[in-house]
Amino acid sequence: MQKLSLREKSILAGLFLSKFSERGLKYLGFDNFTEAFNVIGLALEVQPASVKNYRDEFDPVFPNKRQGWHKREMRQYCKDVYNSFKDLDIRNFSNLLKEIIYENHEIDVLMEQVAKKEDKESSFAKRLITGQAAEYYFKENYIKIDLFKDYLIEDTTKHGCGFDFKLCAQNKEFLGVEVKGLNSSSGNIALTNKEYSVAQLLRKRYFLFVVKNFKEIPFHDYFQNPLNSKLKFNRIETTITQISWNTIV
Repeated sequence: MQKLSLREKSILAGLFLSKFSERGLKYLGFDNFTEAFNVIGLALEVQPASVKNYRDEFDPVFPNKRQGWHKREMRQYCKDVYNSFKDLDIRNFSNLLKEIIYENHEIDVLMEQVAKKEDKESSFAKRLITGQAAEYYFKENYIKIDLFKDYLIEDTTKHGCGFDFKLCAQNKEFLGVEVKGLNSSSGNIALTNKEYSVAQLLRKRYFLFVVKNFKEIPFHDYFQNPLNSKLKFNRIETTITQISWNTIV
């Protein structure tokens, strides 16, 4: 699957959304098609309209209320993808999408399975919104913000350092940016204890960047020194029962 081109990955996403329609949205955890186009498009690093156009390409060949591109013949490269994958059931097709979209496919799928076993929410949509889609949105848009325009960006998402991106500029101290995503225009944002501690240390050099409204038109808000801003953070302590499994070796 890694040999698929970016266009072919986008076509596959469109094929899934056309074939399984509202059932497919629910299966992946999306509220509507616009959210799916936005989230999958940003996660793949393509325009959301591309995913929509490929869904419309396949709509005439599946039973749904949409007409799609019914006035012209399906393009050959779309036919090739259609013929190769049209017979997949929803489970195997969704697994295929995860394989081509998740950056860390094996880990992300494992975390989904663990969360499901523990009765915690961790759908495909939620993981992309709170991860890849929001992070790609930031990478595409941070340079438009005056405070960041002179900075170069370094991805630190895999470093576990309390922020997702390090911004560096000559003769300036680095900035740390933590990116969060919301499917609606408002909602709850949680900082881990490490993120909170790093925000305390960096103060004005720490930014919380929130990408909102994936289910309609994404936009962003950001907070410099978020612990000393209009945001009010509440400390939440959760008591859990720790289960361990012992054996004799």
